Amino acid sequence: MLDKRHFYLAVFYLCSTLTSEHENEDDDRLHHHHSTQTNLSPLSSLYGNNSVIQMSMKSMISIIGSFVFLTSALFQQGEALSVDGPSILSRRAVVSALSTAALSTSAIAPSAANAATEEKPKRSFRRYPSIRFISALGDPKSSSGSGSETWGLWRDDPGPRGVYLKDYDRRLKANNNVAPAGWSFDPTDWWVEEHGLIMSTPEPLPRKSVNKETKEFIPEKQYVVTGDREITTVLTVRDDGTWELEKGSLYDVTHLPCRSAAYRGDTCAPMNANLKDFPVKPGAEMPVINGCAKQDYAVLFVLGEAV
Repeated sequence: MLDKRHFYLAVFYLCSTLTSEHENEDDDRLHHHHSTQTNLSPLSSLYGNNSVIQMSMKSMISIIGSFVFLTSALFQQGEALSVDGPSILSRRAVVSALSTAALSTSAIAPSAANAATEEKPKRSFRRYPSIRFISALGDPKSSSGSGSETWGLWRDDPGPRGVYLKDYDRRLKANNNVAPAGWSFDPTDWWVEEHGLIMSTPEPLPRKSVNKETKEFIPEKQYVVTGDREITTVLTVRDDGTWELEKGSLYDVTHLPCRSAAYRGDTCAPMNANLKDFPVKPGAEMPVINGCAKQDYAVLFVLGEAV
């Protein structure tokens, strides 16, 4: 079923949009003369200085936008896949739909005060068709650091493509360590998420980008990340391994319900896991598995990248 918290978030977004439009209507009329001189939006060009029509159109566009986000969330929920049990994709599909607006809002834009005193080059961001996931290591309280060369990226949600620990023998070992979804399992280095699903190993996080005009490589890359809480911001990772967030700390952009860890070692085997240790509570460490060296990773939702 749809995660109630995210459903309520979508409904709240719709209600707040309606409320804010009505609250601002009188204020907009009082400042009608000023707004007609400075408003260069497409609405002005279509309807001239008629503030009532402009406000009605803005309200309608906001309402339609809200319904699109909610409908998209419900549609993606319907498309969620399940593996030997109920779908675990719902919260991720919903936050992906709800967070698409973040790429064009003030969440990742400089504040008005900073914009007045600092002239930064304009940036544009490309929204991913579906949410991606970064596995990150670092001090949760820090907003910058080093070591991003050890970070990973899942371009698709690895959970629904995973295999439960209890099914390792039947669905991985018996199939030459190839999962039904097609990814290969490394018996000496494997990943598990909070529900006890063995996941594909993430690819190394790309830390370079290309200048669109000169086609030259740039030794850094920028991503729009969020923890599905209060902060959506830009993460910069560089070729030398350093990283920094424009706002907040690593903890602030960590999605707490998503837990992940790598289990490594020659004696490390999925059958050594205690299935009673799963699911893992949000924010808690992943369980120890006998014979394995464990490394916990923070999981960041990635909404898009700078282009």
